[in-house]
Amino acid sequence: MTVYAGQGDAHRSLALLWGHPGEPRTGRSGPKPGLSVDAIVSAGIAVADAEGMAALSMRAVGERLGRTAMALYTYVPGKAELLDLMHDRVLAELPAELPPGPAQFDNWRAAVTAWAEELYACYLRHPWVLQVSQARPVLGPAELAAMEHLLTALQPAGLPPGRLRGAVAALWQFVRGTAATTADARGAAAATGVTDEEWWSTRSARLAELAPDFPRRFPLLTALQSAAGAAPGDEDRDAFRTGLAVLLDGVAAGTGA
Repeated sequence: MTVYAGQGDAHRSLALLWGHPGEPRTGRSGPKPGLSVDAIVSAGIAVADAEGMAALSMRAVGERLGRTAMALYTYVPGKAELLDLMHDRVLAELPAELPPGPAQFDNWRAAVTAWAEELYACYLRHPWVLQVSQARPVLGPAELAAMEHLLTALQPAGLPPGRLRGAVAALWQFVRGTAATTADARGAAAATGVTDEEWWSTRSARLAELAPDFPRRFPLLTALQSAAGAAPGDEDRDAFRTGLAVLLDGVAAGTGA
């Protein structure tokens, strides 16, 4: 399920994202005080975290808040604008600034690694965000701050503009793609009713029967699988860190570092 951001009214959506004075972020409606844009966004995130993107609707968000869907429209024009706000709120969980000290100025790899680790963890806390297409950005302050954070981390590497754009795209897509694979793996058992262990055990045994010459036909793949040393549950994190290190090696090759 892919959802495209920025489908709502551009004027209202951007005003809400940036807290424009003409679009107050809080207000009162009906007998229950306390309803606000922030409360609605929090409820939307809670619905998506618990039940997935498919369950997100103005009605579901209203029910979580003890209100009707109609009561929400005073604050948020519709689901499209709500999704933009939710996406940006989630990215606001990332650190606003790089940690002070030599990592920022002398060791750009450490700074980029810290950024990537934070984004990876954020995606896994809110896997529904991975279904929001990157074809059209939300253009919210948190989304742009995350990009600025990465550019700041990479600045000491001294990459020329063209290579810098390529590095930023590769890093963001690597983190997003790896997180998506991990999130899918975590959700597979619940969605299918079959654990990873059961799935692999059944197919490995059958594959050995059907292709007894598997090690001879695929020697490099067999050797790689035999060499895997990660403890159960650590494979995804190890793959992420190793892949990130390889990607940063490529970035470093363009800096002469």
